[in-house]
Amino acid sequence: MKQDLLHKMYATALAAVAAFVLASCSEEIDTSNRYTFTDETVLSYLEKNEQYSEYVTLLNQVPISTVSESTVAQLLSARGNFTCFAPNNEAIQFYLDSLQRKGIIDDASWSGFRNENDLDSIRKVIVYNSIINGGDVKYYETATFPEKDNEEFDLSNMNDRKLYIVRPDKNNPDIILINGEAPVSLMNRDIEAINGRVHEVSRVIAPSNDTLFDMLRAWSKDTESNFSVMARLLLACGMGDTLSATRDETWEYLYTNGLVEDLPSHNTFGQVGSLPEHRYFGFTVFAEPDDLWEQAIGKSKADITTEDVKQFLINTGCFTEAGIATDDNFEDDNNIVNQFVTYHMLPERVSRNKLVFHYNEYGYDYKSSKSYTIARADYFTTMGLPRLLKAFESAESNGVYLNRFPVLRNGRGRFSPENENINDYHESGDFKPVRGTTMRATENIGVKVMNEEDGYATENIINGIVYPISDFLICTDNVRNQMMGERIRIDASLMFPEMSNNDLRAITTFYTEGAANCRGVPYNYNYLADVDMKKGTEFYYLPGLDCGWANLMGDEYNVIGKYEFTMKLPPVPKAGHYELRFGVATGTSHRGMCQVYWGTDKNNLPARGIPMDLRMGGVYRRLLNSTQPSIVGWEEDTDDQAYNDEVEKKMRNLGYMKAPNSWCQQLGSTDPVRNREYCTRRILVSEDMQPNTNYYIKFKSVLDDTKKEFFMDFIEYCAKEVYDNPQEAEDIW
Repeated sequence: MKQDLLHKMYATALAAVAAFVLASCSEEIDTSNRYTFTDETVLSYLEKNEQYSEYVTLLNQVPISTVSESTVAQLLSARGNFTCFAPNNEAIQFYLDSLQRKGIIDDASWSGFRNENDLDSIRKVIVYNSIINGGDVKYYETATFPEKDNEEFDLSNMNDRKLYIVRPDKNNPDIILINGEAPVSLMNRDIEAINGRVHEVSRVIAPSNDTLFDMLRAWSKDTESNFSVMARLLLACGMGDTLSATRDETWEYLYTNGLVEDLPSHNTFGQVGSLPEHRYFGFTVFAEPDDLWEQAIGKSKADITTEDVKQFLINTGCFTEAGIATDDNFEDDNNIVNQFVTYHMLPERVSRNKLVFHYNEYGYDYKSSKSYTIARADYFTTMGLPRLLKAFESAESNGVYLNRFPVLRNGRGRFSPENENINDYHESGDFKPVRGTTMRATENIGVKVMNEEDGYATENIINGIVYPISDFLICTDNVRNQMMGERIRIDASLMFPEMSNNDLRAITTFYTEGAANCRGVPYNYNYLADVDMKKGTEFYYLPGLDCGWANLMGDEYNVIGKYEFTMKLPPVPKAGHYELRFGVATGTSHRGMCQVYWGTDKNNLPARGIPMDLRMGGVYRRLLNSTQPSIVGWEEDTDDQAYNDEVEKKMRNLGYMKAPNSWCQQLGSTDPVRNREYCTRRILVSEDMQPNTNYYIKFKSVLDDTKKEFFMDFIEYCAKEVYDNPQEAEDIW
């Protein structure tokens, strides 16, 4: 069902408001830092314009946090980078009118509240949701707003919520709605202040506090809902309690009461490993719209039952793996409906611009590039049985697709120097042939993640996002075979859902441009649920924003100390023989050595080979500013592909590979990290592996020097049919 966004923009029923629990720095505003220039601050501009008088009153009443006596008005008069979506007086009155219509207040005025707690809560709703505090990072002008519909601002507002934009009129992109409901004034926008920018809005920004579970219950009974069938399926599979979770209250207590401590200063960067303030939970659901179900089953969406869907899935013949149950125990992981539903779910809230993250791929600069340069894919582990879901985007795809398998111009096969001689890693226009049972003949085109341009709205919820998709998403035998037939590269930050849920991954709120910005994870609390650490492990995440590091997506993990930690790995797509590879950048003498352990029993993992020397790349960096020739046989690529392949073959025999060609150390560059002698891949494991199975890897320091670093950037799975294919060798990308 197509969404009428203009109707939504002027809808009179706004979401009910729950109490807020807010915490931040306990320090009061340092008034010595206030501007003394004659230019306007955000606050002084608002004070001088009568249409904001109600809003200014609220700014003077609302404290910065529950532990501060300073008001938000004081904050907006101090140094900083503030983006203020200032509701005018009419917007605030409209909001009070809506609260009266909903029976929340007795009269549409500030005297209509029944108690002081409700009054205080509503004031905070209006104020906290209207301001993005950019700190030392940035503020937003309309020119720097997200470009795509439903794409979120990368900085959260004072209510720790991500706002998003919608442009409902494609012929007039200047019409902008914040959160799809608060129009930004065409006249009073981009108002320049010396500590930020002001944008007038004609509706209060008040995102609902309903959880994904709350929304599912409402949608399942709503005949106007676009996702009523998927809502009923999720509830039938027993996902209610899971999708109610919003944050880890134990962590909240420990952090708020100072019972956990930042990690010590990183020995290289001199910055403490700041612990995350919160530990939020989040979810992503890809959902077939109701009209797709109606076409497939031939019944009205209101009449479609879980039993109807079960029979439809049986009839497709796509579920061919042994052990699949077709009874009505839909909460069983092996149930056919459960397997279908959980393959649509990620245990992390992934915003649209991070479904496939673009940063430093070959020829691309995230700050200035207007079009994508090479094809990119990110892989996520779904809920339920552990399975991989591929998100793909390219210059040719016109959006993000799930499980898309195009033929890429990769310099191999038909694109080799002997044939068409194209090696730019763009889509060729053709798709790989179907291999095995499939949902449809065109399955390898993929399933599009739709948006308003396709006539469907994304649902942004406090603990989740629901994306409409263009066709049925099933982990068919063909999908598994296609994934097995390609190299699977996963950035390490994608292995841990907490990185997305807490705004740690990929250019987010904490970062100062060009600085290491160390974040820490405590060894004695499972902040990362899939990582177990022993005492002595100092686990740092470095986002690497604009640092010029030779890392996939710029970021990396450093682990220091007498470390020992175990991680759960992503699954493989299908039974077969795989290599597990590990990306290493040895561009510093601070790297160390560790023993690697791998297997399925995380409490009893066998050692794999000799210790991994993280100082060994194309040269050996044992001492600071000193290099020695390495034994791995690294040579720079030449114009002779056959010779290059022979060099790689010799390196592989020693357990090494050159770095990929897919990204560059410098943004916008076409000089890939493959040309860097200090960037290599290590083949850690070469074994038969099984799908739907949890594998674990452990790293344990073998050096006495506790200042030496463990480094982690990305992993790869590569099946034997790819790396040992006599017809078409593995490409360099």
